[in-house]
Amino acid sequence: MIFFGSIKSYFTGNHLVMNSGKYVFSQITALVSSTSFQTIVNRYFGDYKVKDFSCWKQFLCMAFGQLTHRESISDTVLCLKANANKMYHLGIGEVVAVSTITRANENRSFQIYEDLAILLIKEAQQLYLHDNDLELALKENVFAIDATTIDLCLSAFCWATFRTTKAGIKLHTQLDLKTSIPENIFFSTASVHDVNVLDIIHFEANSFYIMDRGYVDYKRLYKINSGGAFFVTRAKDNMNYRRVYSHEKDIAAGIIYDQTIMLNNHYAAKDYPVKMRRIKFKDLQTGKILIFLTNNFNLKATEVAQLYKHRWKIELFFKWIKQHLKIKSFWGQSENAVKTQVWIAVSVYVLIAIAKKRFMLKQSLYEILQVLSISIFEKMPINQLFQQTQLQYFKEQKDNQLTIFDL
Repeated sequence: MIFFGSIKSYFTGNHLVMNSGKYVFSQITALVSSTSFQTIVNRYFGDYKVKDFSCWKQFLCMAFGQLTHRESISDTVLCLKANANKMYHLGIGEVVAVSTITRANENRSFQIYEDLAILLIKEAQQLYLHDNDLELALKENVFAIDATTIDLCLSAFCWATFRTTKAGIKLHTQLDLKTSIPENIFFSTASVHDVNVLDIIHFEANSFYIMDRGYVDYKRLYKINSGGAFFVTRAKDNMNYRRVYSHEKDIAAGIIYDQTIMLNNHYAAKDYPVKMRRIKFKDLQTGKILIFLTNNFNLKATEVAQLYKHRWKIELFFKWIKQHLKIKSFWGQSENAVKTQVWIAVSVYVLIAIAKKRFMLKQSLYEILQVLSISIFEKMPINQLFQQTQLQYFKEQKDNQLTIFDL
């Protein structure tokens, strides 16, 4: 008889021997190195004068709420109390009060969980080092840069003033398109323009950076070009330029024209004084016309269009983390509490990505999270849980209403 992991339950004749292994939740959180976590906690004196509710227990409670789709801290504590006899085995111990978790979120430095997320991201990058979900076989790194705004209530989150009647924070993300693992994440108030994040990103030579037209700032694009990196973005409608040379077009592939250009406007030409490539592309399926700008002259025009097509992965990342991990409804009102919750949400996302590799799971991150959310108290090795469970196809919800009757 072959056993997988720590499984200790099996059938012998008509008798069932009960499993005494780890809960699924504990198997997931065990992927976090306790030594590394404690090193981070000590760095910020997170457990200074703490008697019982340590930073680790805070992380476990918050991660439990994320993984089980709890709507609030009260909801999380209620669920934990309903399973009080299991809390010791989860590493939480006695169930704490709502005020205890809230106070920890408000007062303990969010940098503890920021450093944890960065540590997990580095581990995930190593696990996915040779993965490539792109249609193109590129050796170079390919990143997407974008931002999403998370709306907040102005009366409760006055520190995040956005407009006179609104508050909000902005999550700036640099996503590795080959692996869908975030490379960098930055916070700002929602009033900060997206393009400003280009001032703090370190651009790697020979890497590609895919951005939408909101990031078109010629001075910053020239900085990318000067660093030996490549950008792919969309041209603005009022772009003033002159054609220097026309490359071969391919109407059948959707390439209306492929040009080498120079900027005409005095200030724009001063900010970006070298040649640029402008490609007009028609999507043959939708009929939509897109105009791309890039400083790469080696890729085919169709390959540039394919690269930009993969930018939708960062939109999926924002959608996934907003819908399936709780960062829309915040479990604290201070800036520290909000950042703590977001960084723990990012850590859980990356933990699931790590679990996918560690347990050799074939399901998508969405499918894995759905199964984990209803199997959190199962005592079965995770790899066997996904082998034995007859998984249905979990399809992302669409905006269109489903037809009830097929007439």
